[in-house]
Amino acid sequence: MQFSMVNDLKRATQRVALSRGKSKARPWKEPTAKGSATRHAKGCAVRGQDRQSCHRQIGPSKPLTYWCYLVSFDTVKRQTSLNTWLSLEEASAYIGSGKTALYALARDGRIPASRVGKKWAFERTQLDLWIRSNKPIETFFTTLDFNIESNASLREPQREGYVRTFEFFRAGKNKAILQIPVGCGKTGLASLLPLGVANGRVLVIAPNITIKDGLFEAMDITNRPKCFWRKAGVVSDAQMASGPLACTLETGNITVASKCHIVITNIQQLATSIEKWLLQFPDNFFAMIIIDEAHHSAADSWKKVLERFPNAKVIHMTATPFRSDRQEIDGELVYRYSFRSATLKGYIKRLKASYVAPSEIELTFADERGRKYSIDEVFKLKEEEWFSKGVALAPLCNQHIVDASLEKLEELRQTGTRHQLIAVACTINHAREIKALYSERGYSADIIHSKQEPEEQKTVLAALRNGTLDCIIQVQMLGEGFDHPHLSVAAIFRPFRSLSPYIQFVGRILRVVVQNDPTHPDNLGHVVTHLGMNLDQRLKEFKQFEKDDETFWEKVIGGEDPEVPAAVRAGDTRLAARESSIIVNGEIIDGLWEEDFTSIEDQQIVDDLRERMKLLGLDASQVEEIVKKSKPGAMRKRPAAENFPIQPQRALEEARKRVSEQASRLAKILLNHGQLTMEGREIPYKYKSLGLAGRTNFVAAVMMINHEINKRLGKDREECSTEEFKVILDSLEDILQTAVRRLRKAKSEYEKQQA
Repeated sequence: MQFSMVNDLKRATQRVALSRGKSKARPWKEPTAKGSATRHAKGCAVRGQDRQSCHRQIGPSKPLTYWCYLVSFDTVKRQTSLNTWLSLEEASAYIGSGKTALYALARDGRIPASRVGKKWAFERTQLDLWIRSNKPIETFFTTLDFNIESNASLREPQREGYVRTFEFFRAGKNKAILQIPVGCGKTGLASLLPLGVANGRVLVIAPNITIKDGLFEAMDITNRPKCFWRKAGVVSDAQMASGPLACTLETGNITVASKCHIVITNIQQLATSIEKWLLQFPDNFFAMIIIDEAHHSAADSWKKVLERFPNAKVIHMTATPFRSDRQEIDGELVYRYSFRSATLKGYIKRLKASYVAPSEIELTFADERGRKYSIDEVFKLKEEEWFSKGVALAPLCNQHIVDASLEKLEELRQTGTRHQLIAVACTINHAREIKALYSERGYSADIIHSKQEPEEQKTVLAALRNGTLDCIIQVQMLGEGFDHPHLSVAAIFRPFRSLSPYIQFVGRILRVVVQNDPTHPDNLGHVVTHLGMNLDQRLKEFKQFEKDDETFWEKVIGGEDPEVPAAVRAGDTRLAARESSIIVNGEIIDGLWEEDFTSIEDQQIVDDLRERMKLLGLDASQVEEIVKKSKPGAMRKRPAAENFPIQPQRALEEARKRVSEQASRLAKILLNHGQLTMEGREIPYKYKSLGLAGRTNFVAAVMMINHEINKRLGKDREECSTEEFKVILDSLEDILQTAVRRLRKAKSEYEKQQA
């Protein structure tokens, strides 16, 4: 600071001295190479005399020389551009502080200042920065300069969402809901909301670590490449020199949070460690709470947080303003940006839904003879839970979904972009079956689920992101915050009973490959499933959701979950090898039904026709209805997907692997039937009639199941064919029951011996 000021004084004094006609002065030499002290004229400002300054001059043929003149600092300031420098008296008036207090701050180094002789000088811009950094937390956001409404770098929902929220709170209201589709800049909008609105510190809550990390990156002013305010030009660099400062709760403590303007955390960390975090914060510590993915916020864990800070402004942000358990979010819907608008702007992909439609399906039930159902009967039965679940778990139906989804994947890849596929399964076992179907067709596939070790999950995700995987099958994973634009096909192998989880899963393929280009061929996505799972009903609800139908909202939000079966509540159920009591023996697929999530083409026609009718002076209010009536039905029938060829070697490898996986799975079910723990030792040490020498019940149970499988195969597994393995896979229930009978007999014999 002092060096900068001395240089300014040298340049300024040169101009002042020359303007006064000074022509003589005592010269002195530059410092020598040995570093001898610079010799200044007696009383020079560089040596600390307040009323002296130095003038540096290089003559045409003269060595570098310094000339010193007796020139007043006030004279220099008055006649040059040094009016950015303030004296002690001027600075105290500028910041509204007493001279004595200001002098003490300068002396202690607590305010930016330069000492010139025996006096202090203060630079105006540095004072401005100091003032901003020392603002009371209550006024920091409301006095910050920012650019939002006229900022072309911001997306439409970000500008509009901010303005609506600002007006909402200015009207004295307290709890707002903002509904923004996935991929439309929800993280950026969360960064904007405190500006000019928050009257104090802000708490931002995410539902998981992935979203929390993304929010912190966007609000960390030290992360120059990713800071949203900097990238979008919302707040200037000069303003951000003093904040907003953000922190998380991983490694910090209450002292760090007290020094920051924004605290970002995930709900598990905040609400599950109540003594560690929540109770340490005074009830007025946060003036605003922003909840991302707020359809979770009706849960008790979130309610604890909101109750802790009763006077805070609350903003719920979500893609779906209701929870999957249908509990209503507490707040007023302030702003909603439609999926159609997001598609038209190119913020999200255009989506098409495709349904494998059987002209005939033959089902067999565990307790009665099978029968065949026509397509008309399928349309009626698909609303029944037993039917849709049976279709979801049927290997034959799964094969048809796999073929249809791969056909869509190959269509997208014709652009040269390596699009990828994401599938959702009912269970981990079901996911393994689906993985095998993709793998034996020559596509690289893997599974990710919540019971995997974190390192295993990271390995799978790394393979997805680097393009090694064609398909990823998930079970209760890859939820909110997972961002991978090359996922463009969503294959659904499970029924969704409500709209919220359906939209959340479909949201995984919404992110665009090419930004702001709604017609680009790479910005197209496909949702593929089976008509028998009744997911066309979810899409119908989605379209009602887009219309903001009040009756629909009451129905969806106010609904009730199906009652849990009594056997499940009592804990009397036993696990079975077969996950469904329905077997699909045959299915004839003669077409693929398709419909659009939102139609860009229709909207463009409506807009164009409305404009033309206005120019002709005609009533344009009925244009949309006219276009709708002129269009064919929403559902369009396409030819069925061709069967993808199965590579014999991969089919054998996958079948052998599935038999091994099922042996471990049946072993766990066997222990469930015998009411034994996996770590126990009853089977090898008590039920000796079984002749098993495993160290634990689980190892012994695996040996029992494999013994039964090998007996049925009748040869070494390396010599078995794919067809022989499939016979085993179709006989799992019989294999399990045989093992259960052996276990119960051995247990009974042991108990008799002990009696």
